[in-house]
Amino acid sequence: MTISITEALDTIYANCSTISTEIIPIEIALGRIMAKDSIATFDLPRFDNSAMDGYAVKCADAKNTVSCNEVIYAGDNPQMTLVAQKAIKIMTGAPLPNGCEAIVPMENVLIEGDKVTLPANIEIDAHIRRAGEDIKSGDVYLHKRESVTAYSIALLASQGITHLTVYRKIKVAVFGTGDELRPHFEKIEAHQLYNSNTPMFLARAKELGCEVRYVPSSGDTIELLETSIKSALDADIIVTSGGVSVGDKDFTKEAFANLGMKLYFDKVDIKPGKPTAFGKIGNTVIINLPGNPLASMVNYEIFIRAVIHKMSGVNAYYHATIATTMGEDFKIKKGKYTVRLGSFDGKTFIPLKQQLPGMVSPMQKADGMIITTPDIGALQKGMRVKMIPIVWELNSSKKEDFFTR
Repeated sequence: MTISITEALDTIYANCSTISTEIIPIEIALGRIMAKDSIATFDLPRFDNSAMDGYAVKCADAKNTVSCNEVIYAGDNPQMTLVAQKAIKIMTGAPLPNGCEAIVPMENVLIEGDKVTLPANIEIDAHIRRAGEDIKSGDVYLHKRESVTAYSIALLASQGITHLTVYRKIKVAVFGTGDELRPHFEKIEAHQLYNSNTPMFLARAKELGCEVRYVPSSGDTIELLETSIKSALDADIIVTSGGVSVGDKDFTKEAFANLGMKLYFDKVDIKPGKPTAFGKIGNTVIINLPGNPLASMVNYEIFIRAVIHKMSGVNAYYHATIATTMGEDFKIKKGKYTVRLGSFDGKTFIPLKQQLPGMVSPMQKADGMIITTPDIGALQKGMRVKMIPIVWELNSSKKEDFFTR
């Protein structure tokens, strides 16, 4: 039975579980997903300090000339108390002395020996950074299911955190099927083809933050397919291409079924790439994609990205779109939910002219894709469309309607 794209994605979201966690140093946590909230154990700044190189003063001394014979540097632990008609020289980041009401920047005073003439107006708390004004002790400063960035690491370091609990990397195993397919590092005969799908799937999984493993292409027999599957069952996701249609030697689904796969769907109402299957053996997710390179790429971007995002632990695992306009007129055959790859210059979307299911060259030219509904037969220049990005990640914590209607 053929199901819709939306039904397929809902099935994936409902049947893919978040993976387990691990503890790693913050220096290698970039791009990982937080498995726990990070709660501040102390204020930041930890103490009241000066935001400028200048003078600690009393506001009542505005316009007056005061004496100054002390200085506080960053890293000092001042014990003195500021009194009226006195000023204390202070450096940026240095703790405030007791009694300080404001900081006057150096460029705003007149200095003659140990005498300092202050400006006419001094506002209380001017150029003072108060303890906890950035982060207060007890605040959640990084949240569970957020991605760790370079700036997250700065926050962690500011709290003295050395290690972080994150969701581990997803393990992806990839192999292709077909006697005619040979690895790209072997010589081939005229009747054979290089397997371009497997290295593509591996590289894309790496781009999406996964650990990957290559399983050599199996032959088109049940026994060889089952051997390949068994060797990959320690992975979180197994991706195959080819052998999911209705040819005489398309045994992939049967081989998975023999090993206990629960099949959730095996056809999707999408062009290209209808013969796409999703199932599970235990906790291992199985995605069988079509053998045609462009068709498999399209379905990888729609369905396998969804699996990876859902399993990764991130909150925003739904596909998100960019609202843009068509850069030129384009005709589409009605009757199917159709994916069109295209280029995006930040302003308009232009579909690639040639993108047949068996092609390879259009894939590296695509910045994103649009999915049109069966009633759409033409896209006019300037028409609003919804683009799912490919060359960068854009996800949502809420389900979106990503179809161009």
